Amino acid sequence: MRITTTSVFVDDQQKALEFYTGVLGFLPKNDIPLGEHRWLTVAAPDGPEGVELLLEPNDHPAVRPFTEALVADGIPFASFGVDDVAAEYERLQALGVSFVQPPIEMGPVTTVILDDTCGNLIQLASIAAG
Repeated sequence: MRITTTSVFVDDQQKALEFYTGVLGFLPKNDIPLGEHRWLTVAAPDGPEGVELLLEPNDHPAVRPFTEALVADGIPFASFGVDDVAAEYERLQALGVSFVQPPIEMGPVTTVILDDTCGNLIQLASIAAG
């Protein structure tokens, strides 16, 4: 058993693709038309054959209230690992990314929370070498 795909619900698949690839640096993986939507996935540049992130439309009636509640409470929907949160924070800030939490150190873990422009808060986290 292994994780092959996980999802984030997005309000605009094309905008999400542009943000997740052009800003965050993921690689496009699958783009398969499915009626009015697409099976649209991205993957990490250092593991393109690994886990895929599905940029899934938020059309289900339960999704918008759920994601809006998370955003209102400042809770990230997903967390991505990075080598250096401070460096990613600086890089993404220079690209105009909006952050709702600056880098915070919690023992060996440093996190930051950003707005993905598509209806989600996303956490970036790094663990200090020990």
